[in-house]
Amino acid sequence: MTGFDLDAQVREAEHDRWLSSRFVSDPSLRADLVTLYALEAELLAIPTRVTQPMLAEMRYTWWSEQLDGVFYNNPRIGHPVLERLTAVVARHDLPRGPFDALIDAHVDRVNGHPHDLAALFVAPMQLAARILAGEGHDDAVAGAGQVYGLMQTGQEAEAKAAKAQANRDLARLPATAFPAVAHAALSRQAPEPFKRLQIFWATVRGRI
Repeated sequence: MTGFDLDAQVREAEHDRWLSSRFVSDPSLRADLVTLYALEAELLAIPTRVTQPMLAEMRYTWWSEQLDGVFYNNPRIGHPVLERLTAVVARHDLPRGPFDALIDAHVDRVNGHPHDLAALFVAPMQLAARILAGEGHDDAVAGAGQVYGLMQTGQEAEAKAAKAQANRDLARLPATAFPAVAHAALSRQAPEPFKRLQIFWATVRGRI
C-alpha cells in the first residue's frame, strides 16, 4: 500500500482532519501527519466492523500489542499503517503514553463506560502539533483539542464558550503547527467547499 493509499483512507474516514493536513506545506510532514490520522481512522472503524463489544475489544488489544513493535522499531511487516507509524514515532520522538490512552478510551467507549475525551481528542492533536513543530506546544494546543472534542460529541454551546480561551492559547502556537488544530474551527455539518474556506480563514488568522 502506498502513501497515496493512506492519504485516500484518511480523506474518506477522517475528512475534516484530512482537509487541515492540506495546509501543511512540507510533503514529508504532511505524510507523517496523515499516518497519525490513518491510525486513528483504523481505531475509529473497529466498532463498525464487528457486532459485539468483546470482539471490538479484542481488536483494540491487537493494536495495543502492535504498539510494542512500533516503539521498538520492529513493526509488523506489510502493514502500511504500522510500518509508517514506526518511522513517524522515531523521526519525531513521539511518546507512547498518548497512544495507549487513546486505545484505552476506545475500549471504554465500545463497552459503554465513561471514557477519557482528552485521550480521544486533545492528546492526538498534541501529537499532531509535535509532528509539525516539535516539542513544547501541548499547553497551546489543549484548548483547541477540547473545543474539537466538544464539537464531535455534540456539545456545540460548550465548544463555542471554550473558543475564546483556546484562541488565546493558540497565540503561542507556531504557524507551522496550526494545521494540527485547524479542523477545530469547522462546522460539523457544513458542505466541503465551506469547510475549506473555514480552514483557510482559520489558518490565515491563526484562530479556530
